[in-house]
Amino acid sequence: MNTAIDGEIVQFDNVGLRYGTDREVLSDVSFTLFPGSFYFLTGASGAGKTSLLRLLYLAQRPSRGMIRMFGTDAITLPRDRLPGFRRRLGVVFQDFRLVQHLSAFDNVALPLRVAGVAEKDLAKAVADMLEWVGLAERSHARPAQLSGGEQQRVAIARAVIGRPELLVADEPTGNVDPEMAVKLLRLFEALNRLGTTVVVATHDVHLLKKVPDSLIMRLDKGRLSDPTGVLRYPPRPRAFPREGEV
Repeated sequence: MNTAIDGEIVQFDNVGLRYGTDREVLSDVSFTLFPGSFYFLTGASGAGKTSLLRLLYLAQRPSRGMIRMFGTDAITLPRDRLPGFRRRLGVVFQDFRLVQHLSAFDNVALPLRVAGVAEKDLAKAVADMLEWVGLAERSHARPAQLSGGEQQRVAIARAVIGRPELLVADEPTGNVDPEMAVKLLRLFEALNRLGTTVVVATHDVHLLKKVPDSLIMRLDKGRLSDPTGVLRYPPRPRAFPREGEV
């Protein structure tokens, strides 16, 4: 078993996952994610990317192996601690998963309301977040009134409104055009420069070169193609943004 590495935000050790009695969809997956780093997760359709992400955002428990997150055993975490633990995570889905009857403002405000933040305290935070993703003037629009790119930006704002330590994005550019895909990626970069660890799953190989300091995790039939490579060591620290830079 791998020795825990000081400062890791996530550590997988020989993780396997199967659904029911089917063959494993993930086998012997081991890697370490470090705070403030940017990772791409890539691989062919059916390679296991979504299953791996479900383990990362605690929607699924592994069939075997060890997962540590934020220095804690995530597999044996008591159920009553899960809500607080999940607040340290942000998740962005390809299909947005916005609440259709809520406005953009209310979709972004939802995590803060669930966490018990008072209305007087969340209004500015939500407005600032919508401005950050370029949707300040669309705050009252409902999802059906927004384009795919706008809906994805609302989903990103909702995912990061709580300042998560780890952001997981599952094919976030899959339903937008190439120009918007790059704009969304720049938002992830900006968040990463502020200290959030980012994991973006994508099948778009063109995006992999858009973040020079990123590390690439490649899945092939449920296995990492290079499980003992650079992912085992802290990457070069990313520069923090200058004042006013996003």
